[in-house]
Amino acid sequence: MRNNRMKHVVAGTAGHIDHGKTALVRALTGIETDRLREEKERGISIDLGFAHLDLSPDVRLAIVDVPGLERFIKNMLAGVGGIDLALLVVAADESIKPQTREHFEICRLVGISSGLVVLTKSDLVDPEILELVRMEVEDFTRNSFLEGAPVIAVSSITGSGMHELGQSLLAAARAVPARSANRYFRLPIDRAFTMRGFGTVVTGTLASGVVSAGEDAELHPSGRLLRVRGIQTHGQAVEMAGAGQRTAINLTGIEVAELARGMVLAEPGRFRDAKEIDCSFELLASAKPLKNRTPVHFHTGTAEVEAILRLPAGAASPPPGEPGYARITLREPLLMLPGDRFIMRMFSPVTTIGGGVVLDVSPPRRLSVERLRILDHGSLPQRIALLVSESACGLSLADLVARTGLHESEILAARQPSAGDWFVSPEWLESRRKLAQELLREFHRLNPLLPGMPKEDFRTRVLAGAPAVLLEELGLVTEGETVRLASHRVALHQAEEEAARRIEEAFRRAGLAVPSVADALGQSGVEPARAKTLLQMLLKQQRLVRISAELVVHSSALETLRSDLLKKKGSRFGVTEFKDWTGVSRKYAIPLLEFLDRQRITRREGESRIVL
Repeated sequence: MRNNRMKHVVAGTAGHIDHGKTALVRALTGIETDRLREEKERGISIDLGFAHLDLSPDVRLAIVDVPGLERFIKNMLAGVGGIDLALLVVAADESIKPQTREHFEICRLVGISSGLVVLTKSDLVDPEILELVRMEVEDFTRNSFLEGAPVIAVSSITGSGMHELGQSLLAAARAVPARSANRYFRLPIDRAFTMRGFGTVVTGTLASGVVSAGEDAELHPSGRLLRVRGIQTHGQAVEMAGAGQRTAINLTGIEVAELARGMVLAEPGRFRDAKEIDCSFELLASAKPLKNRTPVHFHTGTAEVEAILRLPAGAASPPPGEPGYARITLREPLLMLPGDRFIMRMFSPVTTIGGGVVLDVSPPRRLSVERLRILDHGSLPQRIALLVSESACGLSLADLVARTGLHESEILAARQPSAGDWFVSPEWLESRRKLAQELLREFHRLNPLLPGMPKEDFRTRVLAGAPAVLLEELGLVTEGETVRLASHRVALHQAEEEAARRIEEAFRRAGLAVPSVADALGQSGVEPARAKTLLQMLLKQQRLVRISAELVVHSSALETLRSDLLKKKGSRFGVTEFKDWTGVSRKYAIPLLEFLDRQRITRREGESRIVL
């Protein structure tokens, strides 16, 4: 039975070509990670290799074996992003070499914070040389994440030092903080292949969240929805896998030719691809200062794309080792989230020049250092407040998840929404309140006889683009389809009161044989526009009832009709009988009957009706 409490840690080799990384992994795990024919023929690692071993009953170590040859650095970069601890491999007979330095800097730039140093090929040198190499390594790692880390001499041929290495790996793995599975599922794909009997399979290290068999997953950047048919971790079928685990996922709905390293599987509908990011970055000591609009190779997760780096207006490239800010425009969209690490390499010569951290995946047009300092160093409530304040009408909870990569619960714990799941700044909400007050005050002044402003007209002018729920936050009164100030009351002058009385009386006296609307308004004694407003007021007060566009009836006449029909409950009748009962013409009988049907007083059955 699989141990559900087992801790999963990913280690990655780093070091110069032919310093014994693959042999070390084979000696540790018994697994040959060179799988390509060319790798076996040439005796060098070209692509990523993977192995695993159980360091103890509760700690499983996955190992990513990366190529050391300089021209395969891009393959190394595809594997380093998911690593928890680094195994810096240095051959005792050669000591520190160029790719040792480059791999070490890459590990530092992608945020690896623990690891150990392995001195391989210790059987090829005498103890004095081995001690000298140990001193060089300790000096090289001083003031870095590997300062004070164990430096263990081993031989993959004789097995010397392997037990000590295993114990040090166990101690280091136990000290690695467990990755949180509370965020949403993301898996950068590092391999895609076909397995007989299963079909399409992708592998990668789960960057965050949990994936379960039978669920859907969204493929970025294409947006295709795929089904997770099955999951394996280290050759074992499992129902789910969590953050930090090396995972193989069997997918349905796609051919292997449609997949490539650098694509990402993620929880459906959560995230949006980015073509432009704002970031903090650092140049290596070996790099030259960058010019504005410098083209670079951009590596993040398992992806590599060409990009352009743009510096803030008037800002110079920061000196090597000093932090700076920039905007990076990608040639192709990628799924990235704030906090993701990246590496930059020059075009010519193709060398690693630095790396950094993503701060914003949907930046505004203006590149602002002050803004990026808040995203870089501000608290979570400050960062959320900044993003919300920059939006024209606030952001939804789903928007903030896509912008930050945080779980909904983290966002809600940091800042409460203004309404429903919508977030706006207090300043924006106050400005909308003031605008609403001014707009409605003027509307009521110009239209004193109307109960309020039409709701849709109001939303278009005050809350364009915002959800309807925000209307409740403005301190207004909504009645049906109108909005008004709480202080507004329809106040009629004496002439208007008399006109309204005349209009109502004209319909009341007529019963069901009502006059036309135009004739009734003509008896009001006021101009047509004011008469129409008074009619709307009487309809709003339900003293009059609109039966159809041309038929308005006094409420008392309808009540009398309702009472008369109740006496005929269960009776079946036709239009002719209804005309005889009411004394109305067919012109009025038909819309009245349709009104009664809608009110469930009658029900039409063929050419007749039944009183309910």
